[in-house]
Amino acid sequence: MPNGLYTARKLKEDREKFRWSDRYYKRRVLRLKEKSDPLEGSPQARGIVIEKVGIEAKQPNSAIRKCVKVQLIKNGRVVTAFAPGNGAINFIDEHDEVVIEGIGGRLGRSKGDIPGVRYKVIKVNGISLNELVRGRKEKPVR
Repeated sequence: MPNGLYTARKLKEDREKFRWSDRYYKRRVLRLKEKSDPLEGSPQARGIVIEKVGIEAKQPNSAIRKCVKVQLIKNGRVVTAFAPGNGAINFIDEHDEVVIEGIGGRLGRSKGDIPGVRYKVIKVNGISLNELVRGRKEKPVR
């Protein structure tokens, strides 16, 4: 590594060049997350429920996690979203409008024992799913 009197330019150029071997820098600058992400970088998205699905939990757990297939309004992509809460799936019907957000796994990936599910439902027809599950609010009749 050069360390003479006039080496600042060389050091700076090398630093810029070698930054590209850092995968986090490369993904951020090339915007690879936004390009591949169905939510296109936004924190939440609206969508229409296509169907309800049960997804088996990974080993060593044994359960059927209640999820919904959602078609996003802004780009038409279909994603699977988890319905958190006891009996929450009963408040979600087909053709309902839901709001989904990331489930909170590392680097935007799936969390816990639900394979391939990266999103969770937070609102159904404009009412918080959490409020519906706790019985504080009623689901509106459309």
